[in-house]
Amino acid sequence: MVIFSVIEFVVILEQEKLVLLLDVGPSMHGVLSEVEKLCSMLVEKKLIFSKYDELGVVVFGTEESKNDLTTEVGGYQNISVLQDIKVVDGDLVDTLQKLPRGRVDGDWQNAIQAACFSAYCCIVGSLTSVVLDAIVVGMDMLIKKYKDLHKGKKRLCLITNAIHPIKDSFEGSKEDQVMTIAEQMAAQGMKIESIVVRGRLSRDANKGVMDENDHLLSIFSKKTRTRIVYVDTPTSLLGALKTRRVTPVTVFRGHLELSPQMKIKVWVYKKTQEEKFPTLKKYSEKAAASNKLATHQVKVSYEYKSVDGSSTSVIPPEQRIKGYRYGPQVVPISTAEWDAVKFKPEKGIKVLGFTDASKIKRHCYMKDVYLFIAEPGNTRATLAVSAIARAMKEMNAVAILRCVWRQGQQNVVVGVLTPNISQNYKIPDSFYFNVLPFAEDVREYQFPSFNSFPASWQPNDQQQKAADELVQMLDLAPSGKEALLPEFTPNPVLE
Repeated sequence: MVIFSVIEFVVILEQEKLVLLLDVGPSMHGVLSEVEKLCSMLVEKKLIFSKYDELGVVVFGTEESKNDLTTEVGGYQNISVLQDIKVVDGDLVDTLQKLPRGRVDGDWQNAIQAACFSAYCCIVGSLTSVVLDAIVVGMDMLIKKYKDLHKGKKRLCLITNAIHPIKDSFEGSKEDQVMTIAEQMAAQGMKIESIVVRGRLSRDANKGVMDENDHLLSIFSKKTRTRIVYVDTPTSLLGALKTRRVTPVTVFRGHLELSPQMKIKVWVYKKTQEEKFPTLKKYSEKAAASNKLATHQVKVSYEYKSVDGSSTSVIPPEQRIKGYRYGPQVVPISTAEWDAVKFKPEKGIKVLGFTDASKIKRHCYMKDVYLFIAEPGNTRATLAVSAIARAMKEMNAVAILRCVWRQGQQNVVVGVLTPNISQNYKIPDSFYFNVLPFAEDVREYQFPSFNSFPASWQPNDQQQKAADELVQMLDLAPSGKEALLPEFTPNPVLE
């Protein structure tokens, strides 16, 4: 007999600290409606998936100046804090759906400085009840006490077209000033993600100014190890800001064995992964309404008792054994017996051989794509991977691998290793790995030709033309440039 018991529990989640830096100057008015949709969607998703995250909103390019730096030290004009950093709620959605339309060209550099100051002080100030009156003393005290607090969880997102020149620095060059700010951000564990809206907005802009701004933004990208995204359509803008962050995790760390005498240390990551719909969970209303940390989740536990009723005590796990039905009987099989007959391949990756790339058909690729890189910091492994990858590329060859990702894995994966030659001298060469099917996984279905059907079933010229035009309309790259790039096209259900 199985008895269910329901227990409610509370989980405290790690929270992200995010500040949105939005350019609302005249040159951005044409896309502000899309920016409003994008930011509102971000908050709505956080309310569902990460309701304890904190978010603030800073706009620049406004006539008025409303920020702490203007009050305390002067300067930093045309920057307004629409919303101080707080836990996401419905009011934030309303705020982001009604962004002001500024009349001054935005200086994104000043906005970043104000946001960096606001982000750090608001985060630690909310935890220590320290007001922002004594800026210098307060920051010094908070840095000493909370120097490691929320590192890696503080993020800024800049949305601008970056087509206007920034102001010259009073001390040093613009690059020196940006470098100083970037180093301070890195020291505080902050990251900045830049979304640059160009396209039709930048047709009449000064190319020299845009190149300079792109160079300065790249300094932030390099120092804080984040990305710069350039978008030119409203659809790509909606897909540029990710509502969820997925941290890559290695599926294998070990040797790529070419022979018993030649092994290369590699790390393997998943390059792609199938996105699945969120699962429904049990919900409990037993938590007090005043408990803001309650997740209302339900945990189910099982108790096993004797079916003949001879004992009312719970049978402990060590006295239980799994039984499997075989006809009218139940055959007990212990864990030890299962372990004795299980297939236990040894963890590792071995090269079975090489073949011409033309012999491996693209439609045979199965499941997810994996990325093979040399062990970070291992120069010899990096050189070995690069040498093999470039030799395979030159010979148009691929490798067939036998992979067992972890110890105790019950299945063996066989796949094809394809060289990936880097075009960036700072990024080493690598490999892509695709799983191949076994013979029993391949289904060769034979279909009769349409020519074997009666004439009355055959399409006429008009129908054939309509079908051809329909297929042509499905082409996402009629001019050679893909219209809906996967990395910039949001999934309407999952994003």
